Amino acid sequence: MSLYTSVISNLVFPLHEKLKRHSTVSVRKQMEETQWWTQEQLKSLQLERLQKLITSTYNHVPYYRKVLQELELKPADFTTLEDLQKLPLLTKDLIRAHTEELKADNAQGLARFNTGGSTGEPLIFFIGKERVSHDVAAKWRATRWWDVDIGDPEIVVWGSPIELGSQDRVRKIRDQMLRTKLISAFEMSVKNLDRFIEEIRSFSPKMLFGYPSSLSLIARHAQKQGVCLDKLNIKVAFVTSERLYDDQRKDIEETFGCPVANGYGGRDAGFIAHQCPEGGMHITAEDVIVEIVDKNGNTQQSGEAGEVVITHLATQEFPFIRYRTGDVAVLDDQACSCGRGLPLLKDIQGRTTDFIIAADGTAMHGLALIYVIRDLEGVSDFKIIQQSLSVIDVQIVPDNQYQNGVEEAIRQGFKKRLGQGVTINVEKVDQIASEKSGKYRYVMSKVLVQ
Repeated sequence: MSLYTSVISNLVFPLHEKLKRHSTVSVRKQMEETQWWTQEQLKSLQLERLQKLITSTYNHVPYYRKVLQELELKPADFTTLEDLQKLPLLTKDLIRAHTEELKADNAQGLARFNTGGSTGEPLIFFIGKERVSHDVAAKWRATRWWDVDIGDPEIVVWGSPIELGSQDRVRKIRDQMLRTKLISAFEMSVKNLDRFIEEIRSFSPKMLFGYPSSLSLIARHAQKQGVCLDKLNIKVAFVTSERLYDDQRKDIEETFGCPVANGYGGRDAGFIAHQCPEGGMHITAEDVIVEIVDKNGNTQQSGEAGEVVITHLATQEFPFIRYRTGDVAVLDDQACSCGRGLPLLKDIQGRTTDFIIAADGTAMHGLALIYVIRDLEGVSDFKIIQQSLSVIDVQIVPDNQYQNGVEEAIRQGFKKRLGQGVTINVEKVDQIASEKSGKYRYVMSKVLVQ
């Protein structure tokens, strides 16, 4: 660690968090101890914090007081982690309908947040200082697993309106001190990609952070231009907010000459899991209880795929209890070779809207269609949108290897998987537009949008 990074990490940033009345530093230090606990110890900690959360919400959150009373439950009835399943699932629609009732009556300084709404109406919710402190601490801990720290030069490729809309003078000064440079994921034109590559070369970051689609897009553009970026001594590329595909990991690692660390979470659900250098996707068990449920809400066992449901234990002021994320994943019952006791996610398959429904009702992951296009020469980028059970729209960006037979090959490949009666519309475009959030999604099914 350089002297500058040490001063920022140990003095400046802690002072910054203290002035904001955040407990980030103490939480991170505690997490760096508890990560080595056994799973039994972590479960005991989860139960203790769950009981505190239930008690607080019963006393101060109108929505959950009503729910518990209707179910004839008291906080004392929650004596095991399994008792959490006595409570109903929390959905985005329920949050929209009961936003004010979900605020604790003793909450102070709640901050308003919203999701990008890439598959429909954005979700508006609120976060308190406890939640912010724990989320920042969890991300900070995971960053340090890779031998980088706050204060090391960092390039952030992001598209959130919150981050990109708050570049006031104070924010700019803070980012300059922390040596963080922001690149807009909204602006991925060829001209801007050239500029982004030059900015990365001149900034010489120790770490990258961003959407896997955006970082891989920059990587592929650098490869096409013959620009060398693997001698910059970048230590790690952190990716999050989208499914990480194998070809994206390969492009990023080869171009930037560094490993890719996958992260899983969201603005609503919090920091759920992060990959360690040994490859394990560790759940932030001190803060988050993860359940995997089937379409009927029944809890799945380890090794079985289902929807991710989270209970964030640092959300007393605006509770996220048994919150349906819309993501599909698998829990792992194996231990990681790194020695941490934090439980693992084995497979994060994507959002429920990343799944396609065939004409006969069979659900399949979008990869079944993605591989059809990726096996063809002549397509540099694409997007698949399922409008209905009978109509699929495909946008493709041709490259110099494109031949006339590509469109028919896509139609035939898709029909084999979806049904011969499905209409496949293929459109050639110059560029694939990003979502409102700045993310890029290869597949979206409007059939499954809730």
